[in-house]
Amino acid sequence: MRRRTLPALFLPLTLLLAACGGASSATTSDSTDGKGRLVLDVGDQKGGYEAILRASGELDDLGYRIAWSTFTSGPPLLEAVSAQAVDVGGVGNTPPVFAAGSGSKIVVVGATHGSSAGEAIVVPEDSPLRRPAQLRGKSIAVAQGSSAHYQLVASLEKAGLGIPDVELKYLQPADALAAFSRGKVDAWAIWDPYTSQILRTADARVLTTGEGVVNGLGFQVASPGALKDEQKSRAIGDLLVRLQRAQKWVFEHPEAWAGVWAKETGLPYEVALDAVRLSYGTRVPVAVDAAAIASEQRIADTFAELKLIPRRFSFADYVDTRFNRGLPPSSAAPRSYRKASS
Repeated sequence: MRRRTLPALFLPLTLLLAACGGASSATTSDSTDGKGRLVLDVGDQKGGYEAILRASGELDDLGYRIAWSTFTSGPPLLEAVSAQAVDVGGVGNTPPVFAAGSGSKIVVVGATHGSSAGEAIVVPEDSPLRRPAQLRGKSIAVAQGSSAHYQLVASLEKAGLGIPDVELKYLQPADALAAFSRGKVDAWAIWDPYTSQILRTADARVLTTGEGVVNGLGFQVASPGALKDEQKSRAIGDLLVRLQRAQKWVFEHPEAWAGVWAKETGLPYEVALDAVRLSYGTRVPVAVDAAAIASEQRIADTFAELKLIPRRFSFADYVDTRFNRGLPPSSAAPRSYRKASS
């Protein structure tokens, strides 16, 4: 397998790179490897698909080659998908909305559902803020277009607030961490493993999480061109099945996966295990069904109303359900590996 490496996402807090809106690039590989074997270009994030597939043994006996491209986050990955530099890749619930809203050429082909406990708004340990409603007039760091962006919007709405009631600071994680650590912002909207990381390594606490306010969905997204190619379409279908089996392996071996993930990302093992138990070990492969589409449509409509995406659109127009294959509904309850209370 070939790899094209771009900036890594998950690194120790002192070395965090810019994420959700950062620029990234990838080059398109030929459809074959020169020996007549199909090459599938897969977009990844550090400690993502390749790591979980390799750890679970699902990269064995491939009938095609995978050329990996590593991106800092979902938005630049989807830019590459739209440019046909990548055939398929995985992202959270919000990047497809921003991509489709800007007219990108993407197709959602798979989904997972997991706990939203790792999507959080955190504040300094000594902050006087105790409830989301107290965020009125406060400054909040968030990465624009990330899953944390919608979680923040939804959490504010639940508290009776709106975007005009707070001061948003659109910052990538590295800059947001610096601002948060120096007291330049009152709160930070983040996602795992940043949530687990900062709770372990900084004087911070959770103000509220995404549980009950966001859909907990993640997506596999393909390029229309790859789906029109019969060989690549079959390979994408095979990859999705392998990812489903790999996720089952994570369910059954959370500690082993945390160990692999820690080595892949540079995270301390304890942080990796926290994130697996809180977020990444809860994911269930689910169908891209009517409920998932409707939930994403609400996100799209929200961002369109806030004029954070340039147009309204139908999310269903960016979905291909051919790979659902009898998967459970998108509302399937995620499994949790959180530590039992002592």
